[in-house]
Amino acid sequence: MRLLLGTHNLGKQAELLALLANPHWEIVTPHDLGLEFEVEEVGATYAENARLKAVSFAAQSGLWSLSDDSGLEVTVLNGAPGLRSARLAGKGKTDSDRRRLLLEMLKVHPRPWAAQFRATVALAGPTGEVELAEGQCDGEIIPDERGTGGFGYDPIFLVLGTGRTMAELEMNEKNRISHRARAVDAVRPALELRLSDQ
Repeated sequence: MRLLLGTHNLGKQAELLALLANPHWEIVTPHDLGLEFEVEEVGATYAENARLKAVSFAAQSGLWSLSDDSGLEVTVLNGAPGLRSARLAGKGKTDSDRRRLLLEMLKVHPRPWAAQFRATVALAGPTGEVELAEGQCDGEIIPDERGTGGFGYDPIFLVLGTGRTMAELEMNEKNRISHRARAVDAVRPALELRLSDQ
């Protein structure tokens, strides 16, 4: 029984591999299968983008595939960057570029900068079946980077109730409370059912 992680993002792959580890199935990546295509994220919601990716990877591979779409939503920015989180600074920019631009956007607003990470996970089968699940993690943006773990906006996202940024959490801690972890937990019953039917 094999499950394809429908993402080329190495940070997401590492998190999902840890979250989904199970002796009853083998987890593979697009690289393992020689799948080099990119799915254009043209959906109007996280769910639409996650579905687009999972369905595409399942169709190309013939395997059940799991993809996610996620974003950072800052309250004083009316939920921005949201769906544009990974593209905030433009094509070809780094995570560091995106963090710097977000902090520039926030300078004119008083702190605290309340925020949340949101994720939708899509599990798709080779014949088009799709299961969706959502997860959320609350916190705030801080002006100085802390921690070396994670990726994206993790070093400036202070997780509510922890006193630490997402980048300061150990992987096992992050994988208990992150938005992606909560979405994966929500889809896990469907995942176990679908893979056991293979």
